[in-house]
Amino acid sequence: MRNHHRSFRRTGARPVVVVTAAVAAVGLYSAGGANADTFVPLPDGHTEGPGATIDSVGEQAVVSPSLAANGAGRTVWVSGRVTADVVTPHGEVGPNNGPKGDAGTNNSSTHGVSTLTVGYLVGCQVALGSLSASLSAAFSSAPSATGSFSVPLAPGQVKWVRFDQKDMADSGVYHLNYRDQEIAIQGCAGYAQARQVATVEIIGADYSKTTLYGQPFSIG
Repeated sequence: MRNHHRSFRRTGARPVVVVTAAVAAVGLYSAGGANADTFVPLPDGHTEGPGATIDSVGEQAVVSPSLAANGAGRTVWVSGRVTADVVTPHGEVGPNNGPKGDAGTNNSSTHGVSTLTVGYLVGCQVALGSLSASLSAAFSSAPSATGSFSVPLAPGQVKWVRFDQKDMADSGVYHLNYRDQEIAIQGCAGYAQARQVATVEIIGADYSKTTLYGQPFSIG
């Protein structure tokens, strides 16, 4: 597991606030296809950066082959719980990530407030364990009307599937939970992998970005 963060020093008092967000549960696998399904338990993860501590617990996946049996499609249902304990400026102060007093971007994906973002990198014939790609440059798939994600993948491609993003306007502890969230892979004739990614971005003059990468696992 690889954990990355880049940041500048920050200090400050920290009251406790607890907010919970959940991704809708969709795509429960059928009992009739259980013989072909593969259950994948995944280890808990932890990382720390200035102003942020991220924990991932209870992550698991259920992998199913495509009903078309063409070798190019498969489906995975993933569940997990991500917790972020953060120290952040109050309210919306803007992503001032350039020199002090100046606006900047610095690869920020915030919109003026600190955020917790959780999703998965999905790759076709790519070893995600050695991957350190910029999530801001990766494709972000939108869910269908049923809440599932359909991801077209060609060999050598990696795509970013963002489940949810939680605004964190105050210091405190935040949770983002998801259960049996469906990701359908289409067009990948080779092996496929997926990997959980949880990122905390803290805005303000002392911008920081901390990322927790989960263990890569095979989708067949």
